[in-house]
Amino acid sequence: MDKISLLQERRKQILDAGKIIRADIKSLVDEDSFVELSCFSFSKNDFYGENAEGEGVVTGFATINDYPFYIVAQNPEVCSGGVSKKNCEKIAKCLDQAEKTSTPVIYLMSSLGVQFGEGINVLEGIASLMLKASQLKGSIHQYMIVNGEVYGQIALLAGICDFTYFIDKKSSLCVNSPLVISAKSNKNLDKFAVGGEKALKASQIATFSVKDMAEVKKSITKINEILSSPILDSDEMNVSLPILDKKTDIKSLLNVFDKDSAIELGASYCEEVKCYLTRIGGISAACLIFDGENGVELTAENVRKIKDFAEFVCCYNLPYITFVNTMGIKCDIATNNSLVLKEIGEYVSVLDCIDAAKISIVFGKAIGLGYTLFAAKSMGYDYTYAFANAQIALFDSVQGAEIEYSEDKKADKAVLAKRYAEENSDPINAAHGGYIDNIIQPSFLKQYLTASLQMLLK
Repeated sequence: MDKISLLQERRKQILDAGKIIRADIKSLVDEDSFVELSCFSFSKNDFYGENAEGEGVVTGFATINDYPFYIVAQNPEVCSGGVSKKNCEKIAKCLDQAEKTSTPVIYLMSSLGVQFGEGINVLEGIASLMLKASQLKGSIHQYMIVNGEVYGQIALLAGICDFTYFIDKKSSLCVNSPLVISAKSNKNLDKFAVGGEKALKASQIATFSVKDMAEVKKSITKINEILSSPILDSDEMNVSLPILDKKTDIKSLLNVFDKDSAIELGASYCEEVKCYLTRIGGISAACLIFDGENGVELTAENVRKIKDFAEFVCCYNLPYITFVNTMGIKCDIATNNSLVLKEIGEYVSVLDCIDAAKISIVFGKAIGLGYTLFAAKSMGYDYTYAFANAQIALFDSVQGAEIEYSEDKKADKAVLAKRYAEENSDPINAAHGGYIDNIIQPSFLKQYLTASLQMLLK
């Protein structure tokens, strides 16, 4: 057999051993853009009695909407997607290339755990891989697609990546076998009830829940454009928003973002706290919005979400805008006996490390700790604005009235609460102290934000 024919035969064997994963890669990247690396790398697994073609992982580079990415895709058709030391070394080699070229990485993960027969070798491989991925955090964007079942230590990668995608009716992620987890919990649950996106709500692992790979591709394209191009020409710089003069709910506030630019992170958990990557007047920004009719109360869970978002903002030097409608810590026993104080302490440390613009918009309430953390000048906010009907105070109207007018025992409490709100919560009081840069008409919010962002760009 001549060398060309032999090469073609060997390549056919490799391709046949990974038809499914290559089809997934093809559906994600631009047509004919994928270039495979270390294609002919393989080792022998004595337990499975087969060669691990390509080490059971497909790596290479490609473009998505003409942006370059490195691709790491575990192949479930080889050794059941089992992780080995060679497997980890091949992935790490791809990450080295990504680091040299400052190119984002996309992981398509599907593994039932480590390969039998590897012993402690595979643990060393996983350790080196996790360390490498962690070292890249903050310098290159890392996207993880839970592309099927992901079990064992390789699941730790989801905690390192910037964005993690769960595909409906396909993704399951567990640190152990879901059968074992279910049994030890004295339950009889399927893999999705243990490791699906909804089951992992408290873990805050799932950044996105999507229907298919086409939706993943659309999301990655949008995120990468925002992160890779901080400023774009825009015809929305001087747009006024009359709707905000009528109401300032979450739906109305989203009009501040440039058309079709916003993408929400972590929408499935702590829904009272909204985290967006977006553009305002063509400028990339990260926006935190508190979505609660009467002001959001702080818990360990929602502060953790805010802290993680702030860490991302800090890593990638994005302007940070908070839309404030926030009370203090939730007043109950469970919250008092939680990690809420530690999470708040860590958030303050992260906020201090954000070097880009920090802007606060008080559109609702900024009461007590809600003001301290998310609007106070002394917390490092460059500009703080408030709507005319915002409430900024040490206490909310009810508690404040009880303290301020405690001697007036016979007065109607509702009347006193209204009086306290009018006399003490008016943002003009904070403006008198120099703590609010301007009290603005809501319809002009986008113009203020665009101008502020332009002045603070570095």
